[in-house]
Formats: sequence, structure tokens, C-alpha cells
Amino acid sequence: MAGLQLQEGQSVQGLRWQVIFPFLFSWLCHSVSGQIHYSINEELRKGSIVGNLAKDLELNVKDLSRRKLRIVSKISEKYFVINLDNGNLYIADRIDRETLCRAAADCVLTFDAVVENPLNIFSVKINIQDINDNPPTFLHSTLILKMSESTSQGAKFALKKAEDLDVGVNSLISYSLSENQYFALGEKVSTDGSVFPELILEKPLDRETQNKHELILTASDGGNPVQTGTALINIIINDINDNSPVFTQDVYKVSVRENIPVNSTILQVSASDEDEGVNAQITYSFSNTAKTIFETLTINQNNGEIKIKRILDYEVIKFYDISVQAEDGGGLAAHAKVLIEITDENDNAPEISITSSSDLIPEDSPPGTMVALIQVHDPDSGEKGEVSMYNNWRFAF
Repeated sequence: MAGLQLQEGQSVQGLRWQVIFPFLFSWLCHSVSGQIHYSINEELRKGSIVGNLAKDLELNVKDLSRRKLRIVSKISEKYFVINLDNGNLYIADRIDRETLCRAAADCVLTFDAVVENPLNIFSVKINIQDINDNPPTFLHSTLILKMSESTSQGAKFALKKAEDLDVGVNSLISYSLSENQYFALGEKVSTDGSVFPELILEKPLDRETQNKHELILTASDGGNPVQTGTALINIIINDINDNSPVFTQDVYKVSVRENIPVNSTILQVSASDEDEGVNAQITYSFSNTAKTIFETLTINQNNGEIKIKRILDYEVIKFYDISVQAEDGGGLAAHAKVLIEITDENDNAPEISITSSSDLIPEDSPPGTMVALIQVHDPDSGEKGEVSMYNNWRFAF
């Protein structure tokens, strides 16, 4: 080779491989085939068939064992298994859509199906469809309201909403109230579209006649069959408290870095009440039922200060949608929305996985022979997740 000088310890063969590498990498980039899509319901029993993967990949069933068809994914290989005798893809473990994807509109599990001799990789996407396996749930099974006997007809009292972990038509859609002669049920729609039930007083109260009322609030979802959740409303008739708390904002928005220290204050909500004494004393609380909120955040019941309890992780949860309540000493309450956006930090190193067709490479292999499949993944987003690859090969003979 004119114009090329060998360094000490560098063989002609090693130099030859360095020259071949760009051609090998180019060939490798074209070895990935088209995507295969499946759609299944969550909660299918173990052993249920997803589809015939071999047929859909146009592979010969007789060659599956020899070509070592397998799943490459840290997550999906827990839930799926391939039968090499018939090429079927089966459910290997219970799939709970709400655990995997929470309230996301789309829930997709992906994996690479890899075969050898020759080495090839196929992208498989499985859409997990929601079933109505969760009823609407109230944060508390009993709701306590305190109101004055002088409360005017038409007065409205905000109630805590129920939440349904399902999505789409299977999620919460309506409320109903047990029959009674004093109260009707209405709905309050916040600026972000959230719907809260509220009691509407239709008949004057008389503490001397009846100092307590018990009602059943029922939340129903849109599934078939419908699932419901209930809460008992205890209404205690007492002193005059004619002003509800009022938040300074209907919606509070804030962006925080995912590496913000634990116990840092994210924001502070604030409400005021025009009453005096105990009826003006406001207590703050979360009204969400999501376990993640209580595990991650805390609110000071006296001043509305919201802090984080544990490290935030953008790669796990990017957004928190929280409902906060301000309740005065007389039992009147107001609600506001807190929207917390988590911003990504470059806190994940790239991960490299190498799939090789064999540990040995014949010396008479022609140029362009593929010897390995290199995959690089960085969980970070945007430019932080972009990866550059550099050739730093070393060969031993």
C-alpha cells in the first residue's frame, strides 16, 4: 500500500480491518428490517398468544432454533416469550397498563427480535389497550362538610373529585347523589377542563330540626359494564360561615430541574377567606388519589408550601398534574390546579450493546461481512440524548 506506514505492533491485517470498518458500518445500518405491530388488551392471562412472530417476520419455523430467534429488551422480555417450535409470541407475565404507562393516552411496549446466521434485527411494537379494570376512587371514603343553618338557597359546596386510573371511555365521566330533600348535585369545570362535583343547597336548613345529613356520592365511569365508586358525605350544620376560601390563581404552573435537591420548595399556593376567626383559618392539602403524588411531594397544611420528598427523574415522570384544596375552619373549600413540568438534565450516560454473530471470524471472510451489531441508547432527551460513535478498534492476533 503506497503512502501507508505501519506503526510499531500494527499488522497488515489490523490495518485492513480499519479500512473495512466504514463499509461494515454502512452495511450494518441497512440490516434493520421494518417494524411489526401488534395490539392486545392489558391483563391477558399468561400463555395467551399475541401473534405468530415467525410468520409476520417471514422466517422459516424450522430455522428458528438454528438462527436463535430471541427478544432483546430489558423490559419487554419480562412480558413476552417466543416459542421456537411454532414461532408464536406468548404473554409471559401479567401486563397492567396503568402500572406501565399511568394515564398516558398511548401505551406501547417495544423490543428487538434478533436472529443469527445471518444476523438480522426486527423492531416489534405492541400497543397495550386499556380495559375497564379500575373503578373510580375517592381519596377519602367519607367527606365531611360543615355548614351554617343560615346558608342561603343556591349555595354551592365544592367536593373532592374521584379519579379513575383507566383512560378514554373507561375513565370517570359522571356523578350522582342519593335522594334527599335538601341538596342537589352540580358540576364545576375548572379552567383546565377538570370537573369537580359540588353540592347545591335547594332548601333552607334548620339545625334544630336536623343537625346532620348523610348523603352518598357515586362516581361512574364509561366502561361496559360500568364501574362505580362511592363516598359518604357527612354534613354537619353549625355556625355561620358564609365565605369560601379563594385561591390567588386557578392554575399554578412551574418548571423544575430533575436534579433539584430533596426538600426544596417548588412553589407556594395561597388562598384567602373574608371570614373571621376559625372560619378564616385555612388548611391546605392535596386532593389527588394518585399514590405517586404523596410519595414525591408534600404540602405544608398551614402555608401552602409545596416541597419535594424524593429525587425527581425526568426519564420516569415528566409532568405532575396536582389538585390542591384550601379548606377553612367552617368546612368550606376551594380547589386549584398545580402543574409541575420536570426539565431534563444530562444525567444518563450512553448505553452500548453489542450483538455478534460469532466469537470467531474466518480469515477468508470477504469484505463487507457483518460481524457485529452495535446499538447505542441514551435515555436523556433532545441534544442530551444524541450520541456520536467513534472508531477506536483494537485487534489481537
